[in-house]
Amino acid sequence: MNIYVGNLSFDTTEQALGDYFSQYGEVLSARVVTDRETGRPRGFGFIEMSSPEASKKAIDNLNGVEFMGRQLTINEAKPREMSGGGNRGGGGGRNRY
Repeated sequence: MNIYVGNLSFDTTEQALGDYFSQYGEVLSARVVTDRETGRPRGFGFIEMSSPEASKKAIDNLNGVEFMGRQLTINEAKPREMSGGGNRGGGGGRNRY
């Protein structure tokens, strides 16, 4: 199960985030999302834990808890929705009359 972690301090590293969650079970991966343009953290990330039980335990115990000066928002990550191949509709903005 993937866990969404919001309201992260901009100083949070993937190592620190993974270490923090490891108190509730084995962390398979920890990712802090960064801005593509600047490379700066965007204030949220994702944790993948080794079992659903560990994930639930981490969510139950860490949601709303302060970490690095910020109150965390933690819940089960929603799967990304598949895009339609880049076609976002709208017809390109041209009149076809």
